[in-house]
Amino acid sequence: MGKGNEIMKKLKPYVGVIILQFGNAGFGIVAKAALNQGSSNYTFSVYRNLFAACLLTPFAIVLERKIRPRMTLSVFFKIIPVIGQNMFYAGLKYSSATFTAAMCNLLPALTFLIAWILRVEKVNLKSVHSHAKIMGTLVTVGGAMIMTLISGPIIGLPWTHKAQHASTNPNDQENPVKGAIMITVGCLGYAMFYTVQAITLKSYPAGLSLTAMICSLGALFGTVLTFVAERANTSVWALGWDAKLLAYVYGGVVSSGITYYLSGVIMKEKGPVFVTAFNPLSMVIVAIMSSFIFAEQMTVGKVFGATVIVIGLYLVIWGKNKDLKEIELIQKQQSKAEAKPSTNEAKADDHMNGSEKITGANSV
Repeated sequence: MGKGNEIMKKLKPYVGVIILQFGNAGFGIVAKAALNQGSSNYTFSVYRNLFAACLLTPFAIVLERKIRPRMTLSVFFKIIPVIGQNMFYAGLKYSSATFTAAMCNLLPALTFLIAWILRVEKVNLKSVHSHAKIMGTLVTVGGAMIMTLISGPIIGLPWTHKAQHASTNPNDQENPVKGAIMITVGCLGYAMFYTVQAITLKSYPAGLSLTAMICSLGALFGTVLTFVAERANTSVWALGWDAKLLAYVYGGVVSSGITYYLSGVIMKEKGPVFVTAFNPLSMVIVAIMSSFIFAEQMTVGKVFGATVIVIGLYLVIWGKNKDLKEIELIQKQQSKAEAKPSTNEAKADDHMNGSEKITGANSV
């Protein structure tokens, strides 16, 4: 039982990030549908954070009332994810969901770079482990680009032989260059947010409360930004029983609420680079699920890109695991070193007590 529990404990972070990627893959699809129906990228961010805040706040108040520390200004200014979200939605509006998913694979590399600069991520250029993390990140991004940019021959899958490709939405005016710039800025914002969140969790360990505050502040600041950017178009606030409402609720519950909290829990143990390094998996998940749900045809380029992604992820995970083992070894050595003086002191005390007894006996 003990060994089984230990294995499950080690597997939890990996299962968690895979669940996150399934959630992200679904969100990319519903978000694009909502934006195609005329949703504003500004109100999207507001409603997404608002739904998440409404869901999480009651749980945070009840479950973390005894462990929640006081909010400080330094923490306050570290938990506003509005920039990344708005730029991401703007980029998604000007590009396709697949292109956006591919561009978002810049996130692991940007997170690794920022975490390295802020010294959250340990990097030793002489270490093989660090080389593996750097190479793994680059390989993962490269694999994602291959999946998007290289098609190749179609692989004839039994369930896709009757595939009918959907026509392009006439209202969807794509601008890949503009979209790429916006998505890159959005990824940079998210990379900074993830890295700073990892730092913040060390001084503010109440993860659920932190997530609720992130979403609440995101909704508040997003509302102000929307009033400024969309002041001439009040119709963007309208809600109806359509894909837009589904995207807002899905984004709030899954992509903001569950994702922020779960990623925070995983980051406590594995760090921000580990969480974002799995982002390219969402492309693989989308490709596989689309082949079943939408009968989307698989190509050699997609399969090859997916294989490269898996190789890159393995390199990153291997490097992270080796780093963690080194840290554990150092901690054990430090614990032993701290225990030795106390043991020596105890022996010295025993020796002194014995000497006193002998001296007392001799004097008698």
